[in-house]
Amino acid sequence: MTNLSIRASPRLALLCPPGLTTFESTNFCPSSLLGLRFRFRFRLGLLAQCAPALLAGAFSSPSALGRLFHYYAVSRLVDRHNSSFEMADEKPSVLIIGGLGYIGRFLAQHIHQNNLASEVRLVDKVLPQLAWLAPEFSEACAQSKFQQADASKPEALVKVFDRPDGKQWDYVFNCGGETRYSQEDEVYKLRSLELSIAVGQEAAKRKVKAFVELSTGMVYKSDSSPSKEGDKLKPWSKIAVFKLQAEEALAKIEGLNLLVVRLPHVYGPYASQWVATALCMARVYQHLEGEMKWLWTKDLRTNTAHIHDVTRALWDTAVWYDSGKAKWNEAEMGKVPIFNVVDKGATTQGTMADIIGQIFKIETGFQGQVISTFARMNLDSVVDDVNDDVLGPWADLLADAGISRPGPLTPFMEKELLKDTDLSMDGSRLEDVVGFKYEKPVITKELIEEVIESYKAMKWWP
Repeated sequence: MTNLSIRASPRLALLCPPGLTTFESTNFCPSSLLGLRFRFRFRLGLLAQCAPALLAGAFSSPSALGRLFHYYAVSRLVDRHNSSFEMADEKPSVLIIGGLGYIGRFLAQHIHQNNLASEVRLVDKVLPQLAWLAPEFSEACAQSKFQQADASKPEALVKVFDRPDGKQWDYVFNCGGETRYSQEDEVYKLRSLELSIAVGQEAAKRKVKAFVELSTGMVYKSDSSPSKEGDKLKPWSKIAVFKLQAEEALAKIEGLNLLVVRLPHVYGPYASQWVATALCMARVYQHLEGEMKWLWTKDLRTNTAHIHDVTRALWDTAVWYDSGKAKWNEAEMGKVPIFNVVDKGATTQGTMADIIGQIFKIETGFQGQVISTFARMNLDSVVDDVNDDVLGPWADLLADAGISRPGPLTPFMEKELLKDTDLSMDGSRLEDVVGFKYEKPVITKELIEEVIESYKAMKWWP
């Protein structure tokens, strides 16, 4: 119900529908407003048909003329109220940069399954046919929603942002950028930093209501204690170095409605990189009947978040921003809202070792102090040795299983993922300010088994 108070004056009584003069104020639902507006317009139409006689009578009688204008004023009041209601009820339009990436596709699916948007556009350099999309993404990532473009190029931005109806996008999510580890600096500069700046500038120019920039928890100084959003920053991966530069550059763009989300290791069905690398290595050690040992200690923090919660958090924070940023204290928290999205399980290497041991029925453990110290001083050679040990057997497993296209899975270990650095984050701000609740608050054996089953469904898993 929508509150609309109309006081029935003697003049209004002569023009109101029967019975409307008996109230001081009434609650109307939208359908009542539409009906009231129709009846007013109908009566105004009748008045217009008899214009000469009415106008003659009106000018000969000031009270009649007053009733006519009073009637018109009430009709306009209802029109304005109805228009405001319809605009408030309209679903937001959404643009996802990097829409076929791992997070982008799941965000599109979340929006599609819950019917959250009036229109969605997915922009990516990669064609859907080459993006390893699972069947369940066929509708959320349909060709009709897709636009192939490199959004970092100025000449592509107009095409990316323009809509057929001439309106502007309400929410823009930047899920793009280089996600591979150990690339050259210039790669991250071109594909991450310059992309963020270009898209952010265009979003500001078009007055987008919420611009959500995805960043990483690797921007924080490595510490076993969970880092909050305002804690010391000292990025320890190349991805993080350029993500932090992007955050800082975006914060300087005048008029940009910026919101930053920092993520830990994101896992879930079809995930690649961190969780996939560990699982592929475990499969190799299972095949070799060997013990899988990690460097450093079981207490090294490797915090996580399930993709299901990540996409929910991205949407909820955008809606929160657009709705007025309730509970945001700019004096204490800063001008730009920043949120850590991380589950409540405080995942460590020991957590993953236990889960992998249970699933693959293999021995797991950690290298001693001597080997870990040697690895710290000779990390390049250690990484090369590890990869030499696992890549050959992995290729054999694929061949034996008849898998010629293994998708994005590989046991290849990136040097940056072997560093003795904690990824430890505190996500309490998201819960306290936005009211977000995690539906998968802890990484479990069952959730990792779901990941493996998704690989099998895609015929990636030997």
